[in-house]
Amino acid sequence: MTVTEAVNILEGQFFSGEGKGDFEVSSACGADLMSDVMAFVKDKVLLLTGLVNPQVIRTAELLDIHAIIFVRGKVPSRDMIEMAEEADIILGGSKLSMFLSCGKLYEAGLRKGGSRAI
Repeated sequence: MTVTEAVNILEGQFFSGEGKGDFEVSSACGADLMSDVMAFVKDKVLLLTGLVNPQVIRTAELLDIHAIIFVRGKVPSRDMIEMAEEADIILGGSKLSMFLSCGKLYEAGLRKGGSRAI
């Protein structure tokens, strides 16, 4: 699934990186605790979160996550958007809840997930 497809499924929008929306993701992680995200190890992961602070961008950069979708109508600040652009991270958003977002992506075929013990 591409990031553009995920954003469309979630009835969302792009905040940055729309031109890179053809980036393929093969798994998703939905979390508001960045420590939980750090325990999630997958390639080509899409991060869904309702947490809107610079730590989200830093965590994504550290874990080589190239796409983030903010749920529950959360909007990143201009500083966060600039950080994401510098780190080559795509940002999108959806008004849907975390639960519905994860369910819709699962239903659309994004079914890989998993984590490792810390």
